[in-house]
Amino acid sequence: MTYKLLVVDDDKDIVETLQKRLLQEGYAVAVAFDGAEALTKVKTDNPDIVLLDLMLPKLNGFEVLKEIREKFKDKWRPVIIISAKNDLESVKTSYGLEADHYLTKPCTMENVLRGIRTVISLIPIRISEAGKK
Repeated sequence: MTYKLLVVDDDKDIVETLQKRLLQEGYAVAVAFDGAEALTKVKTDNPDIVLLDLMLPKLNGFEVLKEIREKFKDKWRPVIIISAKNDLESVKTSYGLEADHYLTKPCTMENVLRGIRTVISLIPIRISEAGKK
C-alpha cells in the first residue's frame, strides 16, 4: 500500500527536501505552506499521515492539529509534529492535542522516516481499537 503524506511547513526548502526524499521512499506526497491550506488539503487529499510544523502563517500548527482532531474523525490520521519549538510546553500542548510523535528541528531524515514507519505500524492497532468502540 502506498501511504499519502501531507507535508506542512512554511519553509519551502524544508518542504522540497522532505517531498523529494519521501517520494524516493515510495510515499505519495501533498504539500501545504500555511495552516489554512493544510486543513483544505486534509479535506481534499485525505492524507494518511500529516507532517506538521507548529509555526505557520494563517493558522498555527496547534490550531491545525486541533481542527484535524475535531473535524476529521472519518479515520485515525497520525500527525507528526516537526518543529523548531523545543520547549516542554509546546511538546506537552502537542501531545495534549493528540499529536502522535514530536520531532525537533533540525532533525535527520532518518528520524523523520523512523517516525513515519512507527505511526504506520500503529495503524492496524488503531483501526482494531476503533472497531471495538
